[in-house]
Amino acid sequence: MPTCRRKRVVLTEPSPAILEALKKDPSRDVFYLERTGELFETYDAYAARMSFYRQKQFQCEVTGKSGLNYFEALDSEELEARTMHSRFPEPLKAPILKAVQWQVIGRLDHLIEAVYERFKDRYFLDERVFVDIQGERHVQPLSHVELFPPRSSLTTTTSSPSPPKPDEEDQIHKLASDLKLPVKDANLRDDPQKYLYKIQIHEDNKEKATAGSNDKPEVEKSKWSGSLMEVQCSSMSRDRLTFSKSILRRFIRDCVDRDAAVASPWVVKKFIADKYGVSSIMPDETRKGVENLKKGEMEKRKKAWEEKEGPSAKKQKKEPERALSGWFPAPNPADPPTAEKLREPAKPPPPPPEKKKKKPLRYPAEDMDVVLPERDKKAGAKVRRPVPSRELPFRDIPGAFEPFLMAWNYLNVYGVPLHLSIFALDEFEAALRHNTSDPPCALIAEIHATLIYNLRTVSFTRQTAITSLPDSPNAPPVFGVYPDDLTDVMLEVGNNWERVPLRAAEGREGWEEALVGCLTDLASAEAFPLFQHVLTWLLFEPASSDKSPGGSSSSTQFQDSQVFMERANPGERYWTMPVEYKIALLSFMCRLSVSSKAIHLHMESCEEQLTALRKEKIEINRSKKQAAEEISNLTEGQKKDAKGSPNGSASTASGNGNAVDQDVEMQDSSDLSDGGPDSGATSEAGSAGGGSTKRSASRSQSLRRKAQSKLREISRSNAASTRKAAADLRKLEEEVNKFDRRLEAIEREFRKLLGCIRVKPMGKDRFHNRIWWFDGLGSGTVWSTGRVFIQGPSELDRDLLDKREVEDGDVKKRRLEEEGVEGMLDVNEWAIYSEPEQVEELVAWLNTKGIRENALKNSVMKWMSHITLGIRKRLTDMTTPQKVPEARRSSRSKGTQDANREPYMSWTNRRATNNSS
Repeated sequence: MPTCRRKRVVLTEPSPAILEALKKDPSRDVFYLERTGELFETYDAYAARMSFYRQKQFQCEVTGKSGLNYFEALDSEELEARTMHSRFPEPLKAPILKAVQWQVIGRLDHLIEAVYERFKDRYFLDERVFVDIQGERHVQPLSHVELFPPRSSLTTTTSSPSPPKPDEEDQIHKLASDLKLPVKDANLRDDPQKYLYKIQIHEDNKEKATAGSNDKPEVEKSKWSGSLMEVQCSSMSRDRLTFSKSILRRFIRDCVDRDAAVASPWVVKKFIADKYGVSSIMPDETRKGVENLKKGEMEKRKKAWEEKEGPSAKKQKKEPERALSGWFPAPNPADPPTAEKLREPAKPPPPPPEKKKKKPLRYPAEDMDVVLPERDKKAGAKVRRPVPSRELPFRDIPGAFEPFLMAWNYLNVYGVPLHLSIFALDEFEAALRHNTSDPPCALIAEIHATLIYNLRTVSFTRQTAITSLPDSPNAPPVFGVYPDDLTDVMLEVGNNWERVPLRAAEGREGWEEALVGCLTDLASAEAFPLFQHVLTWLLFEPASSDKSPGGSSSSTQFQDSQVFMERANPGERYWTMPVEYKIALLSFMCRLSVSSKAIHLHMESCEEQLTALRKEKIEINRSKKQAAEEISNLTEGQKKDAKGSPNGSASTASGNGNAVDQDVEMQDSSDLSDGGPDSGATSEAGSAGGGSTKRSASRSQSLRRKAQSKLREISRSNAASTRKAAADLRKLEEEVNKFDRRLEAIEREFRKLLGCIRVKPMGKDRFHNRIWWFDGLGSGTVWSTGRVFIQGPSELDRDLLDKREVEDGDVKKRRLEEEGVEGMLDVNEWAIYSEPEQVEELVAWLNTKGIRENALKNSVMKWMSHITLGIRKRLTDMTTPQKVPEARRSSRSKGTQDANREPYMSWTNRRATNNSS
């Protein structure tokens, strides 16, 4: 069976609907996958399964080839199985399968080793073997020959060996199939060396095997032809292409299977067992042995687990009660107390057994098992987590924050393929609240225009929204507009939306009508439940007398009573739309845009860049390690030099100078002591002595000058080597710093690219609250949000906490103590930290002895400087007034000037192009 990620592929079972149709409607059409025999109720299920089989992720279980699709792996296995079964000796198959059946051996390697050792010297009738006779090797089929078992293995005793009778054939190699018996014992009781095989050599079957046989005459080579002789297993062997450990492994793997449960036996597949006469019914004795083995393995695992983790709290509480109940048996009413029993002194009960001490925790451990000790609390450790703020954008609209955050993250992460410049979360919130068409908001226009351009590449069906409208005449109206009236107007607006140019130079004029056409072709009740409300709002408006000058509202409390009677211009109606409609609309368009070709190509490009960054990071770390080793060697060399000459080069120079002076003195004294035979004369001696003194003085001065010159050369050489070593050290340190800076840049690039593929939280705290930081992902910057978000535990994590509360009863108490009532978050509830001090307090509260909080703290600390930078920048921007150019202020009214002073109104799309978004 082909494997996928080291697991066998399980075929899909027919659905209950198909099984039910088999009984009630046998002629019902289904989708049939012929190669695997699978049945599918719908084409989507069939296509999904076929797409899964076509992926190059499967592996042939027999050969180990990988990178195949399912059908290629299946063909490879079938080909190898046919080849293997044709080569494997047929007479050996039944005995080996009987030996393997119901064996409880953990590893397949051990099973193969046991089978090979048992059968390597045992031969059966109709096998084709090699026979060595005096150095000549003959291929001989063991058919029509006589096989003589040892006498000890026969039930009847005879004076001479004789071939087995039909009722004695079962006694040939009778212990070969009993793998429970050790090899030594099996050979003692049924020795394969004592079997005799009476064979006849045929000339056609002989094989030249010895190196010297080529030098013999042909008559001599065939002298054994037709001979009848008795041989033992020591003179016989099998071809390695038909019987070896490797081919035996392939044969057994193809024929047997085993459950995943503990101590499960190897079982021969049913159709193979029927073919070779192997019993498929487990004997009672074998079943009892398997059950005992399973029970023993479970007890071993349970004991090992208890030794590692310690007994559960419930078990510890029940142990004393159980022990005391054993000392005082319940009274029997049929056995009244007698006087003798009453006179007996009462025996004191033995002391209860001591409780098992829990083993100390190995840190980092499960976060809920880590408790802050009292000494740390007294030392000033942070006990309570800082309370996050719930002042979220659109907090007054239920369910609006998550789609709002998702839309903003998508537009910023994929800003490059969407041709959209980045913008802050606060700017996006203010732009959605913009409720007037004079002046219009360029940010909203650019966002919708770029999404419309992107959705033009997505496959769609014409007028999907119209077919999704309720066609019943009793369908309720939305804002007083019935579906038929809405359909008539939808058919007239935005029909050319996939071709109309929305040029950036023209302020994306006409994007509202294109939006209506986009929704008409792409929206549906299932994908966008509010599409009827949005389209009705864009295409209709209240009567002139009912119009309110207030503009857009952030709530839908008033909408049920509104009735739209007149046709409207979408370019004016969009700005009055409620904020929740705008958020739902953008969320729907972003979800559709994910499947576009531009986004897919960008994701693939990010994957390639991530692979390149991983390789570069490995190379940089290797080079950095080499540079660090060189720095260490240079530093150690300098230390050794300093220890060898504590006074440096000056001491060496002085030492050399003293030696030179001593040499000069020796030469002077030798010159003075050398006199001629007439040295006794006074005049001659005086004149000669004066000349020699002058010569020796000038010679000593010359030697001193040479010594000083040599000392200067040595000093210069030592200084140059010292300068060179220092320069090399500085160069290596600069390289290490350069590597560190590049690694930091790689980390930033890695975070950006990884954010384009999937967005993950920074980690979880002890109560499974998720910490999010959305800055620096994709094309965004590290100051886009300027906040750290915290999200409550998921439903699964809350179930884990509830389960622990039932077992230990300390979760609620700890949450009240460490989070406080105000800081406790419900399931998937959001909150924020918007000040640097709060983030620092959060980091101080995390306990690195817990697994989750240790990983979370490391992640936060890695980006701490960027997090605080973004928060401080946001706080600065909030307190700094926005300046507006004089020209723009002078050309607009007062209301326009006030609007332009807002940061979101000064945003421009620097990535926009004239002909595309």
